[in-house]
Amino acid sequence: MRDKAPPKQLTFDLPLDPRYGREDFLVGPANETAYGLVEAWPDWPDTVLLLQGPAGSGKSHLASIWATRAHAWTVSAGTLQADQVRHLVSNGALVIEDVDRPADRDESSLFHLLNLARERKCPVMITGAGPVDGFGLKVADLRSRLRLAPRVEILPPDDALLRAVIVKLFVDRQIVVDLAVVEAVALRIDRSLARARDVVAELDRDALGRGRRITKPLALAVLDRLGMAETGDDADGADDEA
Repeated sequence: MRDKAPPKQLTFDLPLDPRYGREDFLVGPANETAYGLVEAWPDWPDTVLLLQGPAGSGKSHLASIWATRAHAWTVSAGTLQADQVRHLVSNGALVIEDVDRPADRDESSLFHLLNLARERKCPVMITGAGPVDGFGLKVADLRSRLRLAPRVEILPPDDALLRAVIVKLFVDRQIVVDLAVVEAVALRIDRSLARARDVVAELDRDALGRGRRITKPLALAVLDRLGMAETGDDADGADDEA
């Protein structure tokens, strides 16, 4: 008589609070220049610094580290309003997140804030994905101001950083996995920290639903379901005991 499959467990997609401490930031060739500028503050080349990088690359983490060092307030570009400008600049340092997102973005207020910050020598870190010309800015003076601002870019991670981040993502979820799982994920996903985060979250959900630990065969099955093609390197061991 065939054994009954274990019942699927209910899973709850609870938000995972990211850890944005300095000790939690993993430095590699992709981000060491940006990290160096954060560490070099207040010895910056200009009042404004534009931090660029793809989604999930660590911009918010770096901005949080700098905000702690500079005692800066943090505001989203999408929530900035004209009546907040003077109050925000009065703090002495400011992070403006996601300036590349056009939804509800008040470009006039943002331009006014940058002018006032320069006048009062208030350091401002601005985060955004991609080049300034891709931000879709309609105010020409604001676009010009951001083009002229010193900028530093977080590049796609190298293999070592990608693997280290995958390990950290599991640790953040209090999950212990074999290095074979880390290797399988690293070999099959795009070289993107955002994709690594999404895949680890999916593996966690799947393992909880099955009531099983995350093994390499389970990881490969989930990656197959996500449409990530198998390579020759990670095919070995796919038939190991799950």
